[in-house]
Formats: sequence, structure tokens, C-alpha cells
Amino acid sequence: MAMLCTSLGFGQRCLRSSWGNLSLLTSSRAFSTTHVTECRKPAAADKGHRPGPHFRSKIQHHPLYTDLPKREQPAAEVAQVEKAQSPPAVKQNTYEEYTMAHLIWGKNEAEDVVVTHHDPRDKADKLAMYTVKVMRFFFDLFSGYHFGAMNEIKWLRRIIFLETVAGVPGMMGAMARHLQSLRRLERDHGWIHTLLEEAENERMHLLTALELRKPGPVFRFSVLMAQGLFTNIFFLAYLISPRFCHRFVGYLEEDAVKTYTRCLAEIDSGHLKMWSKMPAPPIAIEYWRLGENALMRDVILAIRADEAHHRLVNHTLGGMDPNQKNPFGPGQ
Repeated sequence: MAMLCTSLGFGQRCLRSSWGNLSLLTSSRAFSTTHVTECRKPAAADKGHRPGPHFRSKIQHHPLYTDLPKREQPAAEVAQVEKAQSPPAVKQNTYEEYTMAHLIWGKNEAEDVVVTHHDPRDKADKLAMYTVKVMRFFFDLFSGYHFGAMNEIKWLRRIIFLETVAGVPGMMGAMARHLQSLRRLERDHGWIHTLLEEAENERMHLLTALELRKPGPVFRFSVLMAQGLFTNIFFLAYLISPRFCHRFVGYLEEDAVKTYTRCLAEIDSGHLKMWSKMPAPPIAIEYWRLGENALMRDVILAIRADEAHHRLVNHTLGGMDPNQKNPFGPGQ
């Protein structure tokens, strides 16, 4: 009996405690609701403020909701996006954009070129001069330079073959000096750049002539044989005596000036009627910056001026010590 009374008393105390907790929870919820309601009421100072969505000024739909209508982009914005996504246009390169520095001749400068000769000073100079004379004698003999009239086809054949040879010395000299600089661990003093410019300039003479005539297989084979022989001989000679090689090229350029001077004389005399009225090739107009109405005669004038400049450069280098500083800057 005593145990039953104790259990009833403990149950009454638990009920009273639970009822008190429930009353406290109810009053707390009432307070929270009242407090939130009061907080949501605009203050007197905010009466002019327009109530709006929290954090965002406009509603943005979730990108996964595909059934919602999409915003239409303005035409200008669409064009801008397409332009950004499109691949860049490939720019057509021109000869002038990637050619090395070279001289541009005025009309008077090109017309005033004259035939000159450097008198040999020692045995090496005489050897270089007579080597050029022997080479020219046999080339003139086999090409028929002194036999019969020289028409445009014969002139193109001669110019193309000579320019394939004329482009070799500058490249071989530059390569020899480049390897020497690497081997000796010393500077070159600017000779390499001038020799490379000369080699490219002679190659541009060739490319200009090729715009007018495409050689056949027999001619190409003769060029291959001549280049293979002359390239190796000149490279070995440059390793032995750079001074002799530059003097040799100087005398070679003297004969080139004579050849182009005769070509100009035949154009002016009317023997080359086609070239007297033929427009200059586009590659020549761009490279030498000739006028839009330039003729083939203007091209020959520019080529002769280049050869005269090579004559000056090589005779100057041939009279210098190979370790001296090159007096010709880029494009000079």
C-alpha cells in the first residue's frame, strides 16, 4: 500500500512538470510570432522605401528549368558573341612582311649606276679576278651570249641561271661565320646579317625572273649540278680565305652590273620590244616599292642597283680583317 501511494505521487509530479513545459513552449512560440510580425512592419523612416524581394532585384530562373521562357538576346549582343566564338581570319602574308631589310632605290639612284672596276692589289686579288673571268668566258660560250641577238627568252634564261649561282656566296659566307662564332665562342661583329641580306636579295632577283618564265627539266638539272659544285667549293674556300671569297664576289658583281647595263641598253634601243612595254611583276613592285605603273625596265634598274651595292659591300669586306666590325648596318 505504501509503494502504491509513492508511485501515484511521483506520477502527479511528472504531469505537473510536463504541463509547465508545454505552457512555456506555447508562450515562446507566441512571442516569436509576435516579434517576427513586428519586425516585418516597415518603420516610420522607411515609409518611402519600396519593399522588394530579399537579396535580388529581379527573379532569375534556374537554368535546369527548361520549360520556362528564355530571355531574348538583342541582335548586337548575339553578333558580338558569334564574333568572339568565330576563329580568327587567316591573314595573307606578303613578301614585304617577312623579307629582310633591303635598300629601296630612287629613280635617280638607279639611273646613275655606272660600271666600275676594282684594281687588284695583290696575288689574291688577281686570282679572284681571273677566276671570275674564266668562269664568265665559259658561261658566255655555252649560253650563246656573244652569238646572235639576245631576245627576252635568252635574257631570262641567263638571268635565272646566274641568280641561282649569285645567291650562294652570301649564304655560305654567313653559315661559315656563324659556325665559326659558335666554335670559337666569340662574336661575329655583324657580318652574318649583311651576308644573309645579300643572299635573300639575290634570291628575290631569281623569284622575279621566275614570274616570267618557268624552266624545264633539263635547265633544272643543270642548276642542280652547278649549285652542288659551286656551293661546296665556295664553302671550303671561305673557310680557307674569307678575304679572297669577298674579292671574288666583288668581281662577280662587277660583271653582273655590266650584264644588266647591256640589258637596259637593248631595252632602250628597241631590241627588247616586249620588255619595253611589259608591266613589272607584282612581286617586284612590292619588294622594291615601285609605282603601280612600273615597267620591266624599272625592275632591271632596281636589280642593277642591287648588284652595284653588292659590288661595294664585298669589295669593302674583302679589304678588311675578318675580325673587324662590319661597317654596314641592317639594310645598308
